[in-house]
Amino acid sequence: MADTVLYEVSDGLATITLNRPEAMNALNVAAKVALRDAVRAAADDDAVRAVLLTAAGDRAFCVGQDLKEHIGLLAADRESGSGQTMSTVREHYNPIVKAIAGAAKPVVAAVNGVAAGAGFGFALAADYRIVADTAAFNTSFAGVALTADSGISWTLPRVIGPGRATDLLLFPRSVSAQEAYELGIANRLVPAAELRAEAEKVARALAEGPTVAYAALKESVAYGLSHSLQEALDKEDELQTRAGSSEDHAIAVRAFVNKEKPRYLGR
Repeated sequence: MADTVLYEVSDGLATITLNRPEAMNALNVAAKVALRDAVRAAADDDAVRAVLLTAAGDRAFCVGQDLKEHIGLLAADRESGSGQTMSTVREHYNPIVKAIAGAAKPVVAAVNGVAAGAGFGFALAADYRIVADTAAFNTSFAGVALTADSGISWTLPRVIGPGRATDLLLFPRSVSAQEAYELGIANRLVPAAELRAEAEKVARALAEGPTVAYAALKESVAYGLSHSLQEALDKEDELQTRAGSSEDHAIAVRAFVNKEKPRYLGR
């Protein structure tokens, strides 16, 4: 994979690092392709039991589209009439968000700095967000005469409510780490110097946990958001049957009875 994104797997944890700190981890085409391929690889690899999504540098997690590249691509589109530039939503952003949100394993985002536009969207697609106290969030889209993408029209209202989401989308502004924590965007707020260690600790704990149960929890929460109570109860029945037949459930029960710490296998 291109060095715009780094990918490493260790002891069941896949670490994906956006690696354009000199550009505040802005998404040029190479970075979008590499990130898409990395999150898909992590989602599809049975040896990976949790994913940590992070970024190089201390200024930005990801500021979204690389507008310096984007303006050139728009000019080329006007000359050719191809309209290919905005296909990036279909070709890159949508697959990235689907791989993060749909992975049958927990995804932790360690937000080290500014998360704007698609960067904000990718963080919201993760299951758990650990945020440095120096970080900030911004929807950004309306500020460059664009609408929402990277799943943010779906995720943001579900995290902070439709009214607040509409406000942040219509009137983009910098949301501080503290406000993000109060709104529920950040699950955990930590000093910037402690971010990487805390994020790795959380992600590794999840990588050692009951993977089948975690996958079922992700699926049940997503399902429950758009279905009736009865449908959610039926889905819980289905998923609990699946989790109850896993090796990890048997391990957990034996460990509980024996007053031992369970050592899960992820299956």
